[in-house]
Amino acid sequence: MEFKIFSGQFSAGLAKKIAKELGQKLGRIEFRKFSDGEIWLRYKEDIKGRDIFIIQSFPSPAENLLELLLMIDAAKNSSARRITAVIPYFGYARQDKKDQPGTPVSAELITNLIRTAGADRILTIDIHSDRVLKFFKSPAENLSADMIFIKEIKKHLPKLPKDLVVLAPDAGSVKMARSFAASLGNCGIAVIDKERQKLNQVKIKKISGKIKNKSVIIVDDIIDTGNTLIAAAEIAKKKAAKKIYACVTHPLFFGKAIEKINKSSISKLFITDTLPFSFGKKSTPPHLYLGSGGKKIKIISVAPLLAQAIRKIHKN
Repeated sequence: MEFKIFSGQFSAGLAKKIAKELGQKLGRIEFRKFSDGEIWLRYKEDIKGRDIFIIQSFPSPAENLLELLLMIDAAKNSSARRITAVIPYFGYARQDKKDQPGTPVSAELITNLIRTAGADRILTIDIHSDRVLKFFKSPAENLSADMIFIKEIKKHLPKLPKDLVVLAPDAGSVKMARSFAASLGNCGIAVIDKERQKLNQVKIKKISGKIKNKSVIIVDDIIDTGNTLIAAAEIAKKKAAKKIYACVTHPLFFGKAIEKINKSSISKLFITDTLPFSFGKKSTPPHLYLGSGGKKIKIISVAPLLAQAIRKIHKN
């Protein structure tokens, strides 16, 4: 059974890298819009009986999600044998439970939509909450970016310091921090206890674990406004950390996040390309243009990681 890689418009850059890793060309698909903005698309090659992998992250706007759903539905209607939704960044995963009366469980709704559209499997990276994939009720896999980060860290720190500590900026990042620390040879772990006062505003209450005179690596899944990451770096500095690095999988970078990072105590921030953007020059929409301010930021591609997973899924 042959397999083919297709992509939505938002993730086309990463999808091309993945296809190249797999020795393929990206599958041909045509996108148009009606005058009212309604999306139209068509597969421009035969996919009947084939194993199809559709790559699309969906941060806002919701059009990225809608495009993914339409691609899945079109593949199902074209009699694709099996459809895997490859979602490097899974939006709405932070809304996985009903916190207040009158609010939706958005993550459950999104997974239901993906399944109803016709996806047989989901593949993602460092999803904010593991419980989201349980809503899917079909095979769903959450990859970890740990090893690609660690490989890059070892290039910058060829002799990893013995006094290295992995810092979780909140309770939700503890699992990721433990995995990261284990991969680095069971180094120390510290955890910040924070209080979210309202959306995108946090207050640090205390820190558990020793970071004085230590080299610190902050790990998290998402940078939004950067407030949590910057607060973690500043408390680490106040607690006399020697050097501060950060590894964050999904770079949303809203507001003045880049500016804050450049002014912060972070020496180097490692991110991945689950979301497309460029520094220094404007790129073709819908990529995010973040100006020339990424001097502390190093981008690492997840294409090899996803390509390996796609190959394994195809071979069962």
